[in-house]
Amino acid sequence: MQQTPFDAQGSQIRWTEASGEGPARVYVHGLGSASTVYHAHIASRPELAGRRTLFVDLPGHGISDRPADFGYTLEDHADALAAVLDAAEIRGAEIVGHSMGGAVAIVLAHRRRDLVSRLVVTEGNLDPHPRPTAGSSGIASYEEGAYVSGGGHARVLEHVGPLWAATMRLADPLALHRSATGLVRGTEPTMRRMLEELDVERVYLQGALSGELPGGDALVAAGVRVVEVPDAGHNVMFDNPDAFAAAVAA
Repeated sequence: MQQTPFDAQGSQIRWTEASGEGPARVYVHGLGSASTVYHAHIASRPELAGRRTLFVDLPGHGISDRPADFGYTLEDHADALAAVLDAAEIRGAEIVGHSMGGAVAIVLAHRRRDLVSRLVVTEGNLDPHPRPTAGSSGIASYEEGAYVSGGGHARVLEHVGPLWAATMRLADPLALHRSATGLVRGTEPTMRRMLEELDVERVYLQGALSGELPGGDALVAAGVRVVEVPDAGHNVMFDNPDAFAAAVAA
């Protein structure tokens, strides 16, 4: 396990790493998740093995620290991820980000172009104020105090289902709420506009069961390779690991 500070108080962001050759591949999880749980089974596949590989847990999640005075915005998470790559002496990495992790990866590439050579975004958040769900918008619908200490966190765990709850219960409730609020608020410029304007190789994976990707034609026109993955919903890496691995390896 590796670690490096990500704020002025010395709070640590942590990751696990497998050695290998070629540009590093960095996996970043979504809201209330953990990178190894969602991506280790993909990284071990023959078509992806052999590369230097990092599994990063964002602040407030998994094995990373959870300071109470941290903002947990998308920009904050991106800066913490940049601290990992700087500490690991990585440039030109391939970032594989799921859901919120995809949005963080886009912000990272926008802010620190030197760190990123390729983006693989799996159902990443591209627009502010998404339609209401049990996830980020459901969490953000609570006031911070009501979510953290007023029973909101427990109610959300009941509604998201056992698989997501298994990793969400490992995240700090305060970090979850602030991360969800930042995700719903979005960025300026928007994550979508950042993705369209980046000059790195970009792949966007959309599970076919999630429906058509809004604005997909505009992404394609901007040079983003949009891949609809059959028989998959939001968690493409679980629903169709063969197609997911193929898209990452392409």
